[in-house]
Amino acid sequence: MNIPQHVAIILDGNGRWAKSKGMPRNYGHAQGSKNVERICEDAYSMGIKYLTVYAFSTENWSRPADEVEALMRLLRSYMKTCLKTAEKNDMKIRVIGDITKLDEDIRSRIIELEEATKENGGLNFQIAINYGSRDEIVRAARHLAEDVLKGRITPLDIDETCIEGYLDTHDIPDPDLLIRTSGEQRLSNYLLWQLAYTEFYFTEVPWPEFTKNDLLKAIEYYNARDRRFGGVREEQNV
Repeated sequence: MNIPQHVAIILDGNGRWAKSKGMPRNYGHAQGSKNVERICEDAYSMGIKYLTVYAFSTENWSRPADEVEALMRLLRSYMKTCLKTAEKNDMKIRVIGDITKLDEDIRSRIIELEEATKENGGLNFQIAINYGSRDEIVRAARHLAEDVLKGRITPLDIDETCIEGYLDTHDIPDPDLLIRTSGEQRLSNYLLWQLAYTEFYFTEVPWPEFTKNDLLKAIEYYNARDRRFGGVREEQNV
C-alpha cells in the first residue's frame, strides 16, 4: 500500500457527537482531543511522516463565549499533554496560524513546545490554532509587500515558490490526503493554497469515533486514485 507522506484532517463532529450522547459540547471536544493523541500514534506507526490537524479556526471565535472559554482551557491542558506525547513518540510539533491573538500563557506554551521538540525525528505534527487560510494568505501578502518595500526582493522575484516561503506551512510538503470527519463536505477555510492537488476523503464518522481502521479506509481510497502528471484522474476514466 502506498502511504501518503502528509495527511491533513479537519476534526469535525465533536459537538454533535456529544449531543447524540446526551452530553455537553465541551465533552465532545475533550474526547476529540484525546483521539488526536491516538491517531498521531497510529499515523506514525503506519508510515505517515506529516500530520496536520485543524484544532481552532479564526471563525471559532464567533462561537458562544462559554464554549470558546472551554476550548481555551482544553488547549492549555492539551499543550501539556502534547509535550508528554511528543517525548514518548519523538514527535516534532509545529503550530500554524496567528498565535498573536491567543493569551500570553498559551503563546508561551506553544513556543516552549516547538522549541522542546524541534530536534525530534518522528512524526511531524502540525496543529492549526487560530488558523484560517485566507488570513494566512493575507498575512503572507503583507510580509511579502514589506520585503518588496525594503528592497529585499523585487516584484519579478515573486512566483509560487516565493509565496510559499511566506506561508505558515513553509518547509512542509503539501498534503497528499485531506480527511474531513462527520459528513460535511467543505474545506472551511483550511489550507486553501496547500490543497491544490490533494485527494479529498469525507467520512460520516464523527471525530471522537474516528479510529485507525477509519484512517486505513481513507488511505485505501487514496490508493484507488490514479495520479498523473501533477493532476488526478479516476482509473475507470482511463
